[in-house]
Amino acid sequence: MGEIVSENMTKNANAKVLSKEEIMAALNERHSPEKQKHLSAGRVAIAGLGGLGSNVAYALARIGVGHLHLIDFDVVDITNLNRQQYFMEHIGMYKTDALKSLLLKINPYLDIYTDCVKVTEENLKALFRDESIVCEAFDNPEAKAMLVNGILEYFPGKKLVSATGMAGYGSSNTVRTQKLMKNFYLCGDRETAPTYGNGLMAPRVAICAAHEANMITRLILGEEDV
Repeated sequence: MGEIVSENMTKNANAKVLSKEEIMAALNERHSPEKQKHLSAGRVAIAGLGGLGSNVAYALARIGVGHLHLIDFDVVDITNLNRQQYFMEHIGMYKTDALKSLLLKINPYLDIYTDCVKVTEENLKALFRDESIVCEAFDNPEAKAMLVNGILEYFPGKKLVSATGMAGYGSSNTVRTQKLMKNFYLCGDRETAPTYGNGLMAPRVAICAAHEANMITRLILGEEDV
């Protein structure tokens, strides 16, 4: 058994690193060169790197969205592992550092910029000035409201994708994407908050995150209807 483990570790250490051209060829084959050109040029800010944000970032990295801005002040905790895209080895690490390292394993040629900072009313304008699409992925309702209101006030021309209502293990069919106003999209069931025995669980959180990631993808590709 020890020899097998050692052999597998050697194989992993010697794993081939794909070239940028190889990765782009594969993405072009899957998505078409026309679509991939837009995805590669996409610029998305993800505020909050927990159950929503880490899953959104994974999805966007896998389809080759070229420019990702990751924003969070928190560190990985053991209670995050039930739904967030981290591993035991990341406990105690800043989520910005842990997630960036994981995304670069998917595609080392992505432009990934991080801000390990708490979003506030004072720094919001500086943090989100460069990206055309903003993904709100906070857990805290007050933080969600602050970010949404700030983006709508200061950057009405940016696309904003937010989420609320994804706790527990209820029906997947109640999680949906809605367009609330011009440039503002909301994903989730808009009702289900975490309670005892009905907390945030990986499947339903990931479903909501997939709604956010898919809406962001559609926006990058020029489709604004839900």
